[in-house]
Amino acid sequence: MINVHLKKLRRRVEISAEEEQAIRGVVAETRSVRADQILIRSGEELNNALILFEGWLARSKDLPGGDRQVTGLHVAGDFADLHGFTLKRLDHDVVAFSDCVVGVVPHERLQDITERHPRLARVYWYSTNVDAAINRELALSLGQRSAISRMAHLFCELHMRLNVVGLARSNGYDFPLTQRELAECLGLTLVHAHDAHPTVLGKRRTRRRLPDFAMQANETTAVEVVHHHGRGSDHRLAPGNDFPAARSHRGADDEHDDA
Repeated sequence: MINVHLKKLRRRVEISAEEEQAIRGVVAETRSVRADQILIRSGEELNNALILFEGWLARSKDLPGGDRQVTGLHVAGDFADLHGFTLKRLDHDVVAFSDCVVGVVPHERLQDITERHPRLARVYWYSTNVDAAINRELALSLGQRSAISRMAHLFCELHMRLNVVGLARSNGYDFPLTQRELAECLGLTLVHAHDAHPTVLGKRRTRRRLPDFAMQANETTAVEVVHHHGRGSDHRLAPGNDFPAARSHRGADDEHDDA
């Protein structure tokens, strides 16, 4: 299962046979988790890190009143909490947005691999820089982009990231989030997220989830939406570029269908 992680790393750098063996050796066990399960709670002490092999994870923070903001999404191949290796605690939750399979990596094994293979330390440091770039793009979306542009940019970004690990098709990808979860990713109300769908997707949505998402009729449509509604933002994401932009409490509102 770690092949998806190696595939992501190799998109950026060459991984030697010795380095591959070391990476394969860091995973102590694999675990299956169900959608909606909290894998890491804010503030808890961490001794392990998680590599996502299958499924979708999210970082999220809650307000005292229960409102939730998703601060990042993780797809297969990602190290979901690599910065927890140095921080030892996170200031946010890590939640499963779908059924997932994760690899558990003890921090002592990470310590060992970075000491024995300094180049891998730089590779993983780079990946945390990419996470930070994705987070800055999200901040730009929340502060400056329209609802339509936020959604279009997120869909384009995810297409590029999934394409890196072979999980995107030319016209789309599987997208397991509910509409409420999508709204929480974009800092929108459920109503605004609902209204933005037809413009971005090019058709009405009739199901609770967004199965088999495709940038109807092609991803160029969504990129153009980002450009024309983005207040001057012209982020045309190149194929294979894992550079970014971008649950929730599932309730009765999630059952809402379009007319």
